[in-house]
Amino acid sequence: MASNNRHIVISADCHAGADLWQYRAYLDPAYVEDFDDWAKNFVIPYEDMKGPNASRNWDSSRRLSELESDGVLAEVIYPNTVPPFFTTSSLASSQGAVASARDLEYRWAGLRAHNRWLLEFCEDAPGRRAGVFQVMLHDVDAAVTEVKWAREAGLTGGVLLPGAPPGSGVPPLYHHSYDKLWETCANLGVPVNCHGGSAGPRTGTTKLDDMFFLLDLRSWDISRFRHLVLGGVLERHPELEVVLTESGIGWIPRELRKMDLIFDSVRSKGGNADMAYDADSAIDNLSLRPSEYWHRQCYAGATFMHPSEVGVRDQIGVDKILWGSDYPHLEASYPYSKAAVQTALKGVPVSEAEKILSGNAARMYGFDLAHLRTVAEAVGPEHDEVFEGVDLSELPADAAGCPAFAGLMSGSARTRMGDNRGVGK
Repeated sequence: MASNNRHIVISADCHAGADLWQYRAYLDPAYVEDFDDWAKNFVIPYEDMKGPNASRNWDSSRRLSELESDGVLAEVIYPNTVPPFFTTSSLASSQGAVASARDLEYRWAGLRAHNRWLLEFCEDAPGRRAGVFQVMLHDVDAAVTEVKWAREAGLTGGVLLPGAPPGSGVPPLYHHSYDKLWETCANLGVPVNCHGGSAGPRTGTTKLDDMFFLLDLRSWDISRFRHLVLGGVLERHPELEVVLTESGIGWIPRELRKMDLIFDSVRSKGGNADMAYDADSAIDNLSLRPSEYWHRQCYAGATFMHPSEVGVRDQIGVDKILWGSDYPHLEASYPYSKAAVQTALKGVPVSEAEKILSGNAARMYGFDLAHLRTVAEAVGPEHDEVFEGVDLSELPADAAGCPAFAGLMSGSARTRMGDNRGVGK
């Protein structure tokens, strides 16, 4: 009988995708000939998707083996590779800008091919993978159809919400034109996933553009959250569940306080408002304060979870936090995820750690914890070792590349020789 003395660890943020030519088998036949013409001239834009570690995205047995060696038993899978007829990874906000109706049609074909590949990839490891499927916002009816297909087919990771920044060609997320999509997700119990970095626009393709894109990521992620809350989406659809992944979590209490302050100020009728804003009608239809919507409907995918973030877990809600490793990205905690878990959750009661490491993700994405328990007893971190933490001086220098260890490794540890990561993009 299992002793239940080890944690079940589910990563709520991993990435995968097919090799470019693998997608061919999943395309509608009407697009195969055009795919062949497109693919033979396509150049993969990411250097770390060209080497031997690129196969981590699609090699099922390798992936299971490496994740188990890292103490991770199950995963929520976001996209990573470039699907047919895209120029970059579809996770990027660039999927929002389409040049023509034909471009939109072909990108839809590419995303559907990815979704169908993803379904088979998840079926290859029953109970271990929850695939996040993709849609585009330019055709809401098509998005609704894809949500229904994915739910019926058995993809349990929910839908990835594309970016809708200025210049994307689609309305902001609070626009009523999306209500049919929100209603469908709410009725079918499909989580809406907002992944960090997909909310903002790209200003160009130079290194300088890249720098500003990276610096602005968090502000755009927060703006998307504001649109969903203050724009009335969560009010109109109280059963809708939203997950904010790889955006950090330390900002959440501060942002909720700020939004509550604005909300209370514009609602003030006694002349004692903290700020002047003659537009209280903009939030007339909101029945709750922003922080109340958060606690009712929102969750945080805590990729690279840091001890400083764990310190505000009660303000965020222990039932709202889902740990993530970001495998197989370069900055992922792999192959040091056990140490990352020990570092973040040192001193956290076992009952709370269990929620953060697996319970919340199981509830959100339908993982069967009893199914995962047997594997956990072989490879999961022990309760005591997580509670007691880890000596970071024993980690190789390359562990410092993961934000989970930011500012925590000593100089001697950072300068030790080591090159064990070798992780693809």
